[in-house]
Amino acid sequence: MDKSNQDSTVKTILNGAFQKPAHSSSSPQISKIPPQCGITMQMPMPTGPQEAINSLQVKNCVATVSLGCDLNLQTINFRTRNTEYNPSRFHGVVMRIRDPRCTALVFRSGKIVCTGAKNVHDANLAARKFARIIQKVGYNVRFVEFKVQNLVATVDLRFPIRLENLNQIHGQFSSYEPELFPGLIYRMVKPRVVLLIFVNGKIVFTGAKSEQEITESLENIYPILQSFRKN
Repeated sequence: MDKSNQDSTVKTILNGAFQKPAHSSSSPQISKIPPQCGITMQMPMPTGPQEAINSLQVKNCVATVSLGCDLNLQTINFRTRNTEYNPSRFHGVVMRIRDPRCTALVFRSGKIVCTGAKNVHDANLAARKFARIIQKVGYNVRFVEFKVQNLVATVDLRFPIRLENLNQIHGQFSSYEPELFPGLIYRMVKPRVVLLIFVNGKIVFTGAKSEQEITESLENIYPILQSFRKN
């Protein structure tokens, strides 16, 4: 994924990524204590990167596949359910299935972009279901060149981070303009993943091709972020 695509991905995932912070089922819960009790409770410190890895959540998997044949999109739209086709607005058929809950963009060339899956397995399963639907229309389809293009994941480290200092020290990898965007954009070289790091310790990972790349990038960035933790 090039830099322009990564930046566009940054803009699209801002509204929904952290409306409701997600915690793993193993994360400790802290009850609210009335202020009159005179007791101040603080969020627990993470025990290490493994705890953060366990709380990683994949939000979206974007994958592509080729059916190996040209398609008549108008015919597909007429003969299938849960589809939309408006060539004046978008040059592809939008097709949806419920299990797994995914959306496909089907193009005349036989290329399909599958989005909305929560993991690679679901993305592959959904892509095969979309291919089967089109096959039933009467096309001699093949399922070739399946590839994960982008994984988006989130994690909450549960400690605040000094983004200004992080940007000063790691300026060759990061950019931080709080007037335009509240998070620091960190472009990791290996693995090639973009991290959106927020002052409250929440991170969005994008641009990864596998869950292993997300895990590896979190292992790499965790000690760095710990060194920039706010006291």
